[in-house]
Order: sequence, then C-alpha cells, then structure tokens
Amino acid sequence: MVSFISRNYKVMTFGEATSRLRSGTLPPASACITFDDGYLDNATVAYPILKKYGAPATFFIATSFTGGGRMWNDNIIETVRHIGTDTLDLERFGLGTHPTGTTAERKQTIQNILQSLKYRPHAERQITAAEIARSSGLSDHPNLMMSRQDIRMLAEGGMEIGAHTHTHPILLSLPDEEAEYEIVHGKAELEALLDQPVVSFAYPNGNTRTDMRQVHLRMIEKAGFQAAATTDWGVATANTDPYLIPRFTPWDRTPNRFALRCALSLTKPQAVPVLAP
Repeated sequence: MVSFISRNYKVMTFGEATSRLRSGTLPPASACITFDDGYLDNATVAYPILKKYGAPATFFIATSFTGGGRMWNDNIIETVRHIGTDTLDLERFGLGTHPTGTTAERKQTIQNILQSLKYRPHAERQITAAEIARSSGLSDHPNLMMSRQDIRMLAEGGMEIGAHTHTHPILLSLPDEEAEYEIVHGKAELEALLDQPVVSFAYPNGNTRTDMRQVHLRMIEKAGFQAAATTDWGVATANTDPYLIPRFTPWDRTPNRFALRCALSLTKPQAVPVLAP
C-alpha cells in the first residue's frame, strides 16, 4: 500500500499538508499517512517500510502508554487472546459470560466487550479493563507500545509526531477541565521529549457525531495546534475546517482494492460536521 501511495500521490506529513491546505499551496493528489496511539509495530514494522519508499508519515501518540503501558481496549483484546478456557466469565464486572472456544468466538467476544465498555465513563472504563486483565493473569508490563527512544527515532528519521491526548479518553465523556488537561498534558509531554513544537492532533476515537463538541475544537486551537484529525470518512478540501480533517482507513488487502477506495473517496459527497457547542 505504501508503494502505491508513494507512486501516485505527493506524500507529506499531516502538519505540512494541513498548513499548505490553509495557505492554498497544497499540490493536487496530496496524501497523508497517519498512525494513531503509538504501538510498537509503528517503529518496528511501519517505519522501515516508510523509509524504503521515502514516504513521511505522522504518528499520533497517547503519551501515558509510552514504554510499557496498555490501552483499555488492549487489556480486553489480550485477555481474550490468552485465555485458556472455553468461556470468559465477566459477571462480576457486569459484562456477562462469553464463549472463547474458537477463533470466531474470540473475535466476536472481543467486539462485544469493547462495545459494552467503549462509552462508559473514562475512569470506569480504564479501571474495569485493567482489572479484567489483572484477573486473567496478564503482565502489568506489556510490550505493545513504543518507547520514548522509538518516538525520538521516528522524529529524527523525518516522521512527524502528533498528539493524541495523555490517556486516550473520548473527550465528550470528560468534564471540560479534564478534557483540556488531557489535550495540553499530552502535547507538553511530547514537546519535552522531542524538544520541538507539536502542531498536529488526532481526536481519540474521533467521530464528530459522538466524541466531541465545539468546545474541544477551541481547546485544540488554544493549546497551539495547527490542525486536528477526526475519524470521519473523507478527504479534506479548501473548505474543510482545519480542526476537523477527515480520514479513511486502508483496510483493503490488495493494491487494486485500495486504489478503488482512494478513487471513491474523491467522489463521495462530504457531510459537514455539525458539533454541539
């Protein structure tokens, strides 16, 4: 996929592309490659491929998980992956009992539990997922996320590091002062690590209908970010709000299907997000 993008698009970092979009100097057929959260395979798998094809990318980092943390969803995924029984009993967490005897059952169980927890209050979601992982015997020191050294390596190698809050909450689930802390603290940690400004942001979860309000856009701008990425499907145009840049996910398994997805994204009508105050 990176080979296809690098051959057919002008690839640049999110920060450069959004800056040029605002100034009216963005070239035709421009594209950004982005990664969310800060997983270790971003450095060990993706980075060498990006360097091979000369394609810069932007990595949005949730700072609290750097170097040994585990996100709430990974606590659930790893619990189900490593369980040695045919059922997972989560009754004491109010999450029922789930089949885990086959691969298909485990996949469905992961999906069901994640959906049940996703929009619970942030602190409750974090604590519940961590207790589930602990009760199943998972290590408290996982190796899923990048280290500080990995993040520096990406930046020194021409990649952009963007912010993704500190603990990856859905901003709409937090009181305003906590949401602002998450935004500002994540940015400050990355700037201290890299000794350079961090100007790009990605909203955790990132759905404009369910995960954010206008006040969060104002927080992003106040914190000094130039632009922010959502997970709304689409491509940015000159009329796109720089704090509501859409994206789409390259889930296709073949270059031809991915090429078709890219083409369709250019013709699909874009809905203008309407956020609550």
